[in-house]
Amino acid sequence: MSLTAGIVGLPNVGKSTLFNAITKKNILAANYPFATIDPNVGVVVVPDKRLEYLEQLYMPERVVPTSYEFTDIAGLVKGASLGEGLGNQFLSHIREVDAIVEVVRCFEDHNIIHVEGEVDPIRDIEIINVELMLADLEVVNNRLNKIGKKAAMSKDKDTKLEAELLQRVKETLEKNIPLRKMDLSEEEEKMIRNFHFLTKKPIIYMANVSEEDLLTGGNIYVEKVREYAESEGSFVVSVCAKIESELSELNEEDKLLFLKDLGINESGLDQLIHATYDLLGLSTFFTSGHDECRAWTFKKGMKAPACAGIIHSDFERGFIKAEVTSFTDLEACGSEKAVKEAGKLRLEGKEYVMQDGDICLFRFNV
Repeated sequence: MSLTAGIVGLPNVGKSTLFNAITKKNILAANYPFATIDPNVGVVVVPDKRLEYLEQLYMPERVVPTSYEFTDIAGLVKGASLGEGLGNQFLSHIREVDAIVEVVRCFEDHNIIHVEGEVDPIRDIEIINVELMLADLEVVNNRLNKIGKKAAMSKDKDTKLEAELLQRVKETLEKNIPLRKMDLSEEEEKMIRNFHFLTKKPIIYMANVSEEDLLTGGNIYVEKVREYAESEGSFVVSVCAKIESELSELNEEDKLLFLKDLGINESGLDQLIHATYDLLGLSTFFTSGHDECRAWTFKKGMKAPACAGIIHSDFERGFIKAEVTSFTDLEACGSEKAVKEAGKLRLEGKEYVMQDGDICLFRFNV
């Protein structure tokens, strides 16, 4: 279960520069709108020191970390939903992502033009969010046009329920309210899931700041973005595209030294990964052995059989038991043998709720 995010933003906010840095891809980045004219996909490894420990302990043939996939699309502009610019052509490429990362310009630089004339992060956020809502509204209207008459004339209960729900969705969007704020029952959530509405997705605002502002803790623009994000339950991560670009050229050891010299604990990418995991309620479990040590991403609250199914559907279908060791116990004991001798190896059944850091061996029979 690879984590996926779509990167959106106005032109010239540093979106493609950040994408280049975090994925080390040489995507065209230029000082004019619409430099990115094709959707670009990059995959980065999710850093986890626990996996490094398992590698040292087992010396496996393969180490497979979990990953984070980014899709970067062309800069959106006001009126994109009506055909302005190029960004709206590519919104379909991010309909199935887990979260949206909205890059917001929070720096002044007269050498880099702003498509709206001046820096105003809240205005920029609202332009993007309106375009996402209009894109969702188009999907709703297309579906209602298709089933509206049938729902009015038909006795089919499911069709009527769908039409009624979509009408509520339409009214919500027309009030300029994103669908993630809409109060829906569990059954209604299932009904609209396949539409992959953009405004239903969790959002993280990535405030792109100058190097000076990153080192001094931000600026008035970032504070405004934080206030906006808090009002809707979203997260904010401050980054400096210039610093992220420099970090992307360094090996891990030099990267840590560079961050230490700057007085920064972790890179913008690492902060983004942690924020996304928190926002989506994600955790990590491990499988380990001399052939392979691997990290797996799961949603908090998932039970052992469902987590086994992330590895293979047969594991879930034929689930019997899970041999579970917590990473903290393994680290404290120092070996599998010591874990067993300490009575820390557990056998868990179908109702066991998986915990972050669990190391599992699933028993199954099909």
